[in-house]
Amino acid sequence: MKKLVKNKFVLLTLATTIFLSTTAFKNDFFEIAKQIEIFTTLFKELNMNYVDETNPGDLMDTAIKSMLADLDPYTNFLNEQDVEAARINNTGDYTGIGARVKTFKDKLVILEPYKDYPADKAGLKAGDEIIKVGNTLVENYDDTSGDLLKGTAGSSVEVTYKRQGKTATATIERAEVEIKAVPHFSMIGDNTGYIVLSRFNRKAHAETNYALRDLKAQGAKRIILDLRGNPGGLLNEAIKIVNLFVPKGQLVVTTKSKVKKYNKTYYTPAEPIDTEIPLVVLIDGNSASASEIVSGSLQDLDRAVIVGSRSFGKGLVQRPKPLTYGTQVKITISRYYTPSGRCIQSLDYWNRNEKGEAVRVKQENYNEFKTRNGRKVFDGGGVFPDVVFNASKNATITNAILKDDLVFNFATEYYYNNKLNDVNTLKLNDSDFSDFKKYLKTNNFSFKTETEKALFKAFETATKEELNDNIENDFNTLMANLNASKNDVINENKSYLLELLTEEIVKRYAYREGLYEYYKIHDPKIKKATEILGSTSTYSGYLK
Repeated sequence: MKKLVKNKFVLLTLATTIFLSTTAFKNDFFEIAKQIEIFTTLFKELNMNYVDETNPGDLMDTAIKSMLADLDPYTNFLNEQDVEAARINNTGDYTGIGARVKTFKDKLVILEPYKDYPADKAGLKAGDEIIKVGNTLVENYDDTSGDLLKGTAGSSVEVTYKRQGKTATATIERAEVEIKAVPHFSMIGDNTGYIVLSRFNRKAHAETNYALRDLKAQGAKRIILDLRGNPGGLLNEAIKIVNLFVPKGQLVVTTKSKVKKYNKTYYTPAEPIDTEIPLVVLIDGNSASASEIVSGSLQDLDRAVIVGSRSFGKGLVQRPKPLTYGTQVKITISRYYTPSGRCIQSLDYWNRNEKGEAVRVKQENYNEFKTRNGRKVFDGGGVFPDVVFNASKNATITNAILKDDLVFNFATEYYYNNKLNDVNTLKLNDSDFSDFKKYLKTNNFSFKTETEKALFKAFETATKEELNDNIENDFNTLMANLNASKNDVINENKSYLLELLTEEIVKRYAYREGLYEYYKIHDPKIKKATEILGSTSTYSGYLK
C-alpha cells in the first residue's frame, strides 16, 4: 500500500512538473488543472451512470472535436489514420492503387486515376464505383473502407466496380505511388517556362528547383509559376522556393505568437538560382497558406507580378504535437507576416458573430503596407493580385454544386457519350451549359439559401399559430421568385461553371497531364501572364 501511495505521489509530482515547465501552463496552471479534474470526474460519472450503454471512445471524440471547433478549423485532432494521411501529404509517397478515391457509405468512387499507375493499368476510370474489395462489401465496412485498397507493394487486390450501370471486376497490383509536388513543367513557346506547383510537401523545393534549372537549360528567359488550387503545406519549403528567385539572407516571413519560442524570423538560407529572370505567379481563391507566403513575399519584394483572383487568406501556422496511442493534435501556434509586415488572414475566428460564425475582415479595416518599391498592399483579405481576374460571383451556390459531385458526374456522362479525337479542341458552348442545367434538375439539385430557411421557419411558425391562411399565397410567390433568382445566379456563374466542367472533362480524356497542356493553349490567365512577360516595359510597369 505504501509503495502504491508513493508511486501515485511520484506520478502526480511528475505531471505537475511537466505542466509547470510548459510556458502555456505557467500562468493558468490552477485553472487548467481544475478543469481537467472536472472533466475527468464528469466523464467517469457519465459512463458509469447513464441510462443506456455509452461508447467512451465516441463520446471523447465528440468532446475533443467540439472543443477544437470552437477555436479555428485548422486546430485538429488526428487519429492514427489521420496521422498516416498527413504523412502521405507531407512526403508524397505511399503504397496503393494509384488513384484519388472518395469514400461513400456503400462505395468507393475513383475521382482520378494517376496515369501509368496500377488503377490506370487495370483499366479503372474516373467515375467507377468500387462496391467490393476482395470478399469485403464496401457497404458492410466503416468509413475507413478506403484502407482496403492499401497494402504492400507487389500485392494484388481484386475489386468489383460499377460503370454506367454495368458491373465488372479488375485485379490491381499495388505499387509505390509518388505524388509529385510539381506534376508538370514545360515550355510555352521558345522563351517561357511554365511550372505547376500543386502542394508544399517535402519534395516541393527540390522538384521546383529541378524544373527551373531544366527550363532554363531549354532556353526559358521568363517563368510562370502556377500556384492555383495549391492549399499549402510546409513552411520551410515555401521559404526555399522563394529563395530560388531572391538572394540569400532575404527576410521572407515572420511568425508571431503568445509563446515566445514560436516567434521566429525566417530568411532565405542559400544562394538563389536566378534573381533577374522575369516571373509571374498565378493564384486563385484556393491558393492558401504556403502558397500565400510565396506569392505574398514575392509581391512584397517586387520580385514577381501576381496574376489571378484573391487568394484564400490563411495567415495561420500549425504544428503537430504527438499524443498517446499514435495520435496527434495539430495546433495553430502563430500568425505569419510577409516581408512588408502584413498578415493576410481573412477570417476572424476569435471575434465571432451572434451565430458563432467567424467573420470576414471588412475591407475598411484593412491596413496599408508598402512593397520594397513603395507599391500599396493590404492585409486582412488574402493576397490581392496585381492583375485581377474575377472569381465566381456566388461561391455559395457553386460550392453546393461541387459538393454534390454534379460537375464530376456530368463530366463522367459527357465522357461516355462523346468521342474526342483531339481534346485540345474542346470548347463547351451554350448548348452544353443548357444540358448541364437540365442535368442539375434531373438529379434534383436543391440548394437552400439562408433566405429560404428563414422564410420556411417563419411560415412554419405562422402555421403553428394558425396565421398561415392569409400569407400562404405570398409565401409561395416569394419561394417561386427565390427559385428564379437561384437560376439567375447559376447563369451569372456560367463562365466559372463551364471552366470547372471543362477541367473535369479534359482529365477524362487526357489525364491531369493533358489538362496542363490544355491550359497552355486555352487558359486566359496563362495567356495574360505570357503577354505580360512578353513586354519588358509592361512587366516592369507592374512592379513600379
